[in-house]
Amino acid sequence: MTSAETLRYTQETGDFSRLLADIPYAGTIGLLCDRFGDDLIFRLPRKKENLGNPILPAIHGGVIGGFMELSAAIYLMMSQESLRMPRIVDFSLDYLRAGLDRETYAECRLTRQGNRVANVMVTAWQKSRSQPIATARAHFLMED
Repeated sequence: MTSAETLRYTQETGDFSRLLADIPYAGTIGLLCDRFGDDLIFRLPRKKENLGNPILPAIHGGVIGGFMELSAAIYLMMSQESLRMPRIVDFSLDYLRAGLDRETYAECRLTRQGNRVANVMVTAWQKSRSQPIATARAHFLMED
């Protein structure tokens, strides 16, 4: 199955397993995605290999950043009517509190969609949406 076919299948069925299997980093960190109506919630399951500080224990900051960046890219791909693949231009991340060794969630919001550029806001949390562990702004170049 080509990547365009995989993306179309995911958009039509809401089954992210094929799409995520085609993204090696998603498999490495264990990224999952669930669709609730039009909303997508990304999940980073608890995984020993994702820890950066085993004393706390806390998730490595790079894993949190990669999880949020990949979530934004997948969200943007799913929100497009065409099969354009986004290319990251800039990613700005604010760590707000330690990401402890537990399941982590992310939600994305498209803040600007132009013909060539798209901006996505990402919020990551663990126990409560009202207490995010990180927020990010991702800027993508949209290619045909």
